[in-house]
This record gives sequence, C-alpha cells and structure tokens, in this order.
Amino acid sequence: MAGEEVHVDVEGRTLRLTNLDKVLYPATGTTKGEVLHYYAQIAPTLLPHLADRAVTRIRWPHGVGGSSFFEKNAPSGTPSWVRTVSVPTTGSRGESRHGDRLVFPVVDDLATLTWLANLAALELHVHQWRVGRNGRPRNPDRIVIDLDPGDPAGLHECCQVALLVRDRLAGRGLVARPVTSGSKGLHLYATLPQRLAADAATELAKEVADELSAARPRHVTATMTKARRGGKVFLDWSQNAASKTTITPYSLRGRERPYVAAPVSWAEVEAGAEDPLGLEQLRFEEVLERVADLGDLFAKPT
Repeated sequence: MAGEEVHVDVEGRTLRLTNLDKVLYPATGTTKGEVLHYYAQIAPTLLPHLADRAVTRIRWPHGVGGSSFFEKNAPSGTPSWVRTVSVPTTGSRGESRHGDRLVFPVVDDLATLTWLANLAALELHVHQWRVGRNGRPRNPDRIVIDLDPGDPAGLHECCQVALLVRDRLAGRGLVARPVTSGSKGLHLYATLPQRLAADAATELAKEVADELSAARPRHVTATMTKARRGGKVFLDWSQNAASKTTITPYSLRGRERPYVAAPVSWAEVEAGAEDPLGLEQLRFEEVLERVADLGDLFAKPT
C-alpha cells in the first residue's frame, strides 16, 4: 500500500522509509522503492563523486508528473548525523553577498543518500568545487561544459560537437570525460591540473565555447538566448560559476522516464557522431548493468 512504511538499518543508522509502492515515474510505473534500490546499488560508484560537495536537490514528492522544487538548504527535520556545510551565498563571480549563508547537506555515505531518496530527491546537483576540511569552499577542481541541443538538433549533433570540444580541451592539456545528461544532451568534464578561482574556470570554459562558436557558427553557439539556438548545440560554459550546479554523474533525472546522467566512453560518443541512433540516453537499469560490466567510466579517461 502507498501509505506503508518500513524501518531499515543502513550502515548503523535506522531510517524510516515511506510510500515504497508510490509510482514516481508514471510512464514506466517505476516506484519509490525501485528508486531507493537504484541509489543503494549505485552508491559505491556514486558516493566518491559526491564526496565533499554541497548538494542541491530537486524533489518530486508526487512523482515526475507533479510539481517539483529545488532545495539547497538542509530541510527541517534533517537527522543530526547528516553532515552539513555552511556556505556563503555567492553571486555569479563567487563573491559573498550580504553575509547570507546556505546550509547544504553533503552526501558522503549510503545513509544520507537513502534519506534523500526517501524524500523523493530524484536529482542531485553539485558545484564544481569541494569543501575543505575547514568547511569552506575550495577553488574548483574541474570544469564542465554542458552541450544542450536546440531543436531539431539532438544527441547525435551533441556527439559531433563533443569531439570538437574534446580536441579544444586536449589542446589545453585537459582530458575530457563525457556524460549523457539524462535529458537531451551531453556534459563534458575535465579535471583541472591545479585549482582555479571560479571566475578563471568560467573564463576557460567560455573561451572554448567562444572559439568553437566562431569556428562552427552553423552548428555551435555560446549564446544563452534560446531564440538563437535552433538547430545548434549550445555550449553552456556558465555552470562553472561558484553559485551554479550541474547534475552529478549517476544521478537520476526527473524526466518522463528514469534516465540517468550516465558516463559513457569516447568510442560511444564517436559512434553517436556517426549514427543518429549510435548513442541514446540511458535508464537506471542499463546504468547498473554497465557499471557491473565496465566499472566507473567517470573515474578514468576512456
């Protein structure tokens, strides 16, 4: 029954899980219990990528057909054992505003991950920086470029552009790792050999986007105006700002179907660039199978 609840032990923490039979993805009948199972199974792979990162959640309490909301602060009723960090509210260039602070949860264990999944926090978004031992945000340790296709462009066109972005990053000594967004496009991450200030990391990503939009104006745009994206791939460099977040690899998405932001290989991206059906967004069952077979593609260049 939808109102039923169970108490489970998760690594020494007792959690009350509710509404396990509630359907969160009506198109596929995927239940909250299945979402919890996915996060429990993927946790050994996901948690290292969440380590020391403040987490913003998007919650769908009534499933993906209903309303959703962003949640940055840890909600009332947060268990005392959940690690939190108090972070200054920042502007787009990382400067503190008026002394305001946000108190984010940090998801560094299965119990915290399970607690959030039980709140129907389907999407987990993180910044490109980690929190230091002193509880303060450090400079970003990576950059991300979001490849967002404008209709009628799709994942096929994103794959073609991703190869160009890979080359531009390689020319700067950076190794890109591709992740299907779980929505329409691709995310490309590159670990920074040394930490940069958020504005410098943003400028680096913008430089790559501007270069490609100038070189391939019919296929690429670095302009955020949606009216100018038709048929092009928008290279969103802005997610490197200190206050911005991106869906973490291996997180579910709150879309019609339970797709995941899934790391893929460059061979798969190359296949997607050749064939419009060569690469597709991946569901959570497929991601679990891939991790069992291939390991964590996000942990290593491919």
